[in-house]
Amino acid sequence: MLSCRLDLYRTVEEDHLMNRRWIAAIAIATLAGAAMAQTVYETRDKSGPVFTDRPSAGASAVQLQAPNVIAMPPAPQAQPASSPAAPAYRELVIIAPEAQGTIHSNTGAFDVRARLSPALRGSDRIQVSLDGNVLKTRFRSPDLRITEADWNAAASSDDGLHTIALTVVDAKGAPLIASAAVGFYVQRASVARQRRAR
Repeated sequence: MLSCRLDLYRTVEEDHLMNRRWIAAIAIATLAGAAMAQTVYETRDKSGPVFTDRPSAGASAVQLQAPNVIAMPPAPQAQPASSPAAPAYRELVIIAPEAQGTIHSNTGAFDVRARLSPALRGSDRIQVSLDGNVLKTRFRSPDLRITEADWNAAASSDDGLHTIALTVVDAKGAPLIASAAVGFYVQRASVARQRRAR
């Protein structure tokens, strides 16, 4: 029975010593990063080795090897979850001016109304072509106004048949959907016509 207790005592003492060695190893590993700039000292007490960064009586300097450093490649950047693509435009139809209809305008300014499905998205815009000439202005709505300046810059003449077409373009100007061109006439009031009407 005594031998059993002795073996048990030795096992506990050996475990205690092993734990101290592990603690010492962890301390050395922890201090290894700082070892380049500091000296590590080892002393012994009744429990085993003690490591510290402060010299004390009976302590000896420990020569640590340079730590192994492995350069890891940079972690790949996480790609942002792509939002599902917005549905493509299905329809772009000019409602006004009506095909072969007449607009009454002395200046050339008039309103355009169109039906767009689905609705215009974020950075997409409406581009207008008047008599085959693309206007510089891009619009944020399918209901828009052609100004006198737009008319003067793009209309081919004051008389005769004119055409208008709309195109939805993305932020880079790439066409996403286009309407059919609509032909229309512009009627301007004149003094001669007013006299005939009297």
